[in-house]
Amino acid sequence: MRPQGNKRKSGWRTATIALLALSFGVTAPVHFADAQERYERRSILDFFFGRRTYVDDYPPPPDVERPRPQRKRPPAKPKAVTSAPKPAPVVPQEETVQKLENAQKILIVGDFLASGLGDGMTDAFKTSPGVVIDARGNVSSGLVRDDYYNWPEQLLKMMDEVKPAIVVVMIGANDRQQMAINGDKEKFRTEAWYAEYQKRVLNFGKEVTNRKIPLLWVGLPAFGSDSMTSDAVQMNQLYRKQVESVGGEFVDIWDGFVDEGGQFIVTGSDINGQQVRLRTSDGINLTQAGRRKVAFYVEKPARRILGTQASPDLVRLDTSNLPSLGLPEPNVPHTQPISLSDPNLDGGSELLGAKAPPVSLTKSPRDMLVQDGMVEEAPAGRVDDYRLPAKEPKQVSAK
Repeated sequence: MRPQGNKRKSGWRTATIALLALSFGVTAPVHFADAQERYERRSILDFFFGRRTYVDDYPPPPDVERPRPQRKRPPAKPKAVTSAPKPAPVVPQEETVQKLENAQKILIVGDFLASGLGDGMTDAFKTSPGVVIDARGNVSSGLVRDDYYNWPEQLLKMMDEVKPAIVVVMIGANDRQQMAINGDKEKFRTEAWYAEYQKRVLNFGKEVTNRKIPLLWVGLPAFGSDSMTSDAVQMNQLYRKQVESVGGEFVDIWDGFVDEGGQFIVTGSDINGQQVRLRTSDGINLTQAGRRKVAFYVEKPARRILGTQASPDLVRLDTSNLPSLGLPEPNVPHTQPISLSDPNLDGGSELLGAKAPPVSLTKSPRDMLVQDGMVEEAPAGRVDDYRLPAKEPKQVSAK
């Protein structure tokens, strides 16, 4: 059972529909219940003025699918633009200058270490026109096996041929072996071996210093083998003592090839302070950077001995270095040389100082200052007159 209020609303609605149907000229019978169900109104304005929208005229709206929330993708990283690799900067290399005809020669002798030192010294003095490096190292030689290579005999021939200004010796890496002494073979590290080896080092150094040629003896570096390093320390002590006793100079390179604890290193600082490989994988030979580092130690005393001859600014002192101006040579009249003792050059009859200066009766201010230590008083009123003016006596008035 419907409430009464609803009946009134329904009645008013039915009457309104009938009224509208008559106004539009609809003569067909209208079932109010069906009409009520066939359309629906959107609002109160549509009820009076709006267009009818019949439910049956349109199909039911399709099911609208809500868009699924899409996951936000992280922004793509910008692709790196691949470009051609830049060429390495070209480091300008110092050109090897032409050597002078009177260039001083440095003779380097010894074993395979001396051969490497020769490469480093050549690089060190390549810009010095007054210095020539002559390396005569024999790879497998030493002072022990004189039957294989007799260094004292060969050194004399080399000095006669090269006429060096300095002799540099680096030898001993191959000498850790038995030595023949008076027909007997003496083992390495014995007292007899060291005594004989000391004599050979001394005589080898004398061959150089007896000719008044500066001698630089380069010590051995540390090696990868502990036993070789220990022997190198003892042999360096022997080299230093014997070389200095004959007037030579011992060049110690030990610190350049060990760390702070004195241990052997493969990689270390080069002459520019950069970390490079100094030794090869066998722990014995030197790399190119290692050879240059050994030469760095020898270069200092060599430049000190040669002086200005080792300067890179040294040039020839002849007309070959003068620029060609292309001017014609003028006809300059040549006169006969005139003696500097000719008194007629200035019209006088005798040279200056031939006569004694006239004697003055009074002393000059200079003579008074130098001889007597007295300074003449300045005239009164001059700027350097520091005398106080004399005080005038007071006049006493008579009473």
